[in-house]
Amino acid sequence: MTGLLIRWGINALSLMLTAYLIEGIEVRGFGAALIAVLVLGIVNAVIRPLVLLLTLPLNILTLGIFTLVVNGMMLYLVGSVVKGFDVAGFIPALLGAIVLSFISSIANALVE
Repeated sequence: MTGLLIRWGINALSLMLTAYLIEGIEVRGFGAALIAVLVLGIVNAVIRPLVLLLTLPLNILTLGIFTLVVNGMMLYLVGSVVKGFDVAGFIPALLGAIVLSFISSIANALVE
C-alpha cells in the first residue's frame, strides 16, 4: 500500500513537471495533480484498452506509433474532466503524454 501511495505522488510530481515543460498544459496545484493522476490511472485501466482494441488495425499499420496518439487522447480526456488540470489542445496532449510517460518511468525505476 505504501508503494502505491509513493508511486501516486511520484506520478503527480511527474505531471507537474510535464506541465512546466510543455506549453499548453496547466496544473493548478499539487492536489489537482493528484486527482488528475488518479483519474488518468482509471482512464488508462478502463477506457484505453478498449480504444487500443478498436484501433488495432491502425496500430499495426503504424507499427505501434498510433499508441502515442491514443495516450495523447487519454491525457486530453482527463484534462477536459478534471478541474485544475487543463490541456489546451491535442498537440500539447500528445507531447505531454510522451514527456509524462518518459519522466514517470524514470522516476518509478529510481524508486524501485
